[in-house]
Amino acid sequence: MGTVDNGAPKWPRFLYIFFVPPERLSIDTRTEQITYLLKAWVSGDEAALARLTERVYPELRLMARRYMRDQSQGNTLQATALVHEVYLRLVEVTNVDWHARAQFFAIVAQIMRRILVDAARARGSRRQGGIPAKVNLDESAILSPAADRSILAVDEALTTFSRLAPRQAKVVELRYFGGLTEEENVAALKISPRTARRDWHFARAWLLRELRHTIVKSSGP
Repeated sequence: MGTVDNGAPKWPRFLYIFFVPPERLSIDTRTEQITYLLKAWVSGDEAALARLTERVYPELRLMARRYMRDQSQGNTLQATALVHEVYLRLVEVTNVDWHARAQFFAIVAQIMRRILVDAARARGSRRQGGIPAKVNLDESAILSPAADRSILAVDEALTTFSRLAPRQAKVVELRYFGGLTEEENVAALKISPRTARRDWHFARAWLLRELRHTIVKSSGP
C-alpha cells in the first residue's frame, strides 16, 4: 500500500471500487466502477458479475419505477428504450467494445425481467382479466403504469421453456425483456447468426403454442 504526500495511506483502486457504498459515489465514479466491473467480467472474472448486478439493479429499478409512477395511464415505453438509457447513463460508452456492450445488455435484460414481473405481480395483473388473448413476442416488453397481463404470461411460459431449451429461452429473454437485436444476441450468447435465428423461431413457436393452450384452459368450457 502506497502513501500520499501527507503520509496518509493510499488505498489501492480495487479496494475503493469494492468497499465504497454505491449510494455515496458521484455519478462519474459510479459509471467508472460499473465500466470497470463490466470489462473485468467480459475478460473472465466471474466474480465481477455479481458486483456488477448489485450496482445496476437498483439504478434500473429506480428508473423503471419512476417512469411507471410519473406517467399517466395509457402512456407506454418499450423495455428496450430503458435498457439503452441505463447503458448510456451507467457505462463509459467510449471505453467498451461491441462485445462488452452486448454483455451489458444481456445483464440488464435479466434484471428488467425481474423488475417487470415483480411490478406486474404487485399490480395484481393476473387477477385483472386472466391471461391476455394475444401476446406479441416480436416487440419488446412494455413499461406502463397500467396492468400488463402479458408480462406474467410470458414469464411463466419462458420459465417452463427454459427447463427444456435453456439457450433458446435465453434468446427470447434477451429479445423480449431487453430488446436485443439479433447481432447483440449473437455477441451476448456467443452463437452464430444462423443459430440465433433458428433458436428464435423455434422458441417463438413453442411459446406462442404454450400461451394459446394456457388461454384455452383459463377460459374453460
